Amino acid sequence: MHITQSLKRVLQLNPDGLATMDGDRQHSWREFSQRITCLASGLRELGLESGDRVAILSLNSDRYFELVYALPWAGLVSVPLNIRLAPAELIFLLNDSGTKVLCVDKTFAPMLKAFEGNLETVEKIVFMDDQDLEGAVNYEQLIAKSSAMEDANAGGDDVAGIFYTGGTTGLPKGVMLTHSNLVANGLNAVHGFSFDTETRYLHAAPMFHAADAAANIALTMLGGTHVFIDKFDPVPVLETLAEYRVTNITLVPTMVNMLINVPGFDQYDLSALRRIGYGGSPMPEAVLQQAQKLLPHVEFTQAYGMTELSPIITLLPPEYHCFDGPNAGKTRSAGCVVLSGEIKIVDSNDQELSRGEIGEVIARGPMVMKGYWNREKETTDALKNGWMHTGDAGYMDEDGFVFIADRVKDMIISGGENVYSVEVENAVHQHPAVATCAVIGIPSDEWGEEVIAVAVLHESAETTEQEIIDFCREKIAGYKCPRQVKFVTELPTSGAGKILKNKVREPYWEGKTKNVN
Repeated sequence: MHITQSLKRVLQLNPDGLATMDGDRQHSWREFSQRITCLASGLRELGLESGDRVAILSLNSDRYFELVYALPWAGLVSVPLNIRLAPAELIFLLNDSGTKVLCVDKTFAPMLKAFEGNLETVEKIVFMDDQDLEGAVNYEQLIAKSSAMEDANAGGDDVAGIFYTGGTTGLPKGVMLTHSNLVANGLNAVHGFSFDTETRYLHAAPMFHAADAAANIALTMLGGTHVFIDKFDPVPVLETLAEYRVTNITLVPTMVNMLINVPGFDQYDLSALRRIGYGGSPMPEAVLQQAQKLLPHVEFTQAYGMTELSPIITLLPPEYHCFDGPNAGKTRSAGCVVLSGEIKIVDSNDQELSRGEIGEVIARGPMVMKGYWNREKETTDALKNGWMHTGDAGYMDEDGFVFIADRVKDMIISGGENVYSVEVENAVHQHPAVATCAVIGIPSDEWGEEVIAVAVLHESAETTEQEIIDFCREKIAGYKCPRQVKFVTELPTSGAGKILKNKVREPYWEGKTKNVN
């Protein structure tokens, strides 16, 4: 499988079709091909060789998308950078990946000063805007001065991209996704999101993320149109959906919620919109019901996965987004395995469990990553027996639908509701004063168990218990929010740096005969 094959196909079937729309800039597939083949040539002329890494630090744009195809055409490896990271984190990723060329837009060009003297392998900067930037290669001039090159024919098991993913502990890991991984995912997305030649897809979620990247290849295969907005902002997104007659978009549930709560939502002409894909977190039923009420003509599809799976492994199609009838109840699931994948729920010995039993979700198929960049042990641990071990806990019902239950050991039952500590920790971590935290359940006469957060603050940072609780209420449901916040100077960790939750719990459960209440 070759990423570039999708472009060659559309050039045969729909060369004059509209490929990209970014503000006033529009290109047909023929024009797009001319640009990316010259861009590929220009990048190679900077001294790059097959397999070299090129990083992208940019908001969404048609130029970002051009790099998505120019890099594999040139036989190069893309390193999409998370635009939310701090300079120090980006420096680590650039050095860890051995990036030789960094493509940056005007939004992030000011960061270059912080990079000076800290980049070990970056040799050239390409500036992705019309104007010049001192010391950088101009993107448009790179295309204009270069002649088109033949496809380098990278494909199959060749690495196409290194997508960095974080975790609760340790340094970020670079997920190596091959051409076959990304094309397999694209084929699954074509089926799951019903793309066709008439599709206009809005890249509103950040393009550095594998979830948005799923549309890159999938929609190109069909010869649809890619529409771009630099970043998600509810009102501009609604305006773009209306102005460009967008048919498809992929968002996270919080974005959906923000859209439907824009004042005057019903004044925007969204009659062309036909499919909203979502994932990244569960969709609250109230949000989904409100969205369906406001957009009765729009279908919803949920995707579940992870970067290591390119990223989709299950899909919940539109007919299961309902709250009565024979399909009711499936909305709370993550759907069924994609066409080209396999999925199992297993115990700690990798033995498959019966339907309804909670265990670890594991998956295999052509979408499973090649491994972690320069992380042999982590790769071996994750890909045991040829299966990707997701670290997510869940169960499969009798119909083959997968229900994610997060990580079982971190589940708290408070007032009859299941609360998963990882979700609460994610909310607490977003507070600027918090360096790290652990969320646990402690005994409560009123609630059975009570959710508390034990937090370490950044040096010199100040906050209060109530401020953290109020902050969390803006991020997650009230019943999930910590009832208490305890501030400590450090949390107990293992030699590998993992927070030892059992040690955090000990003082609160002392004298109890069991660790649940």
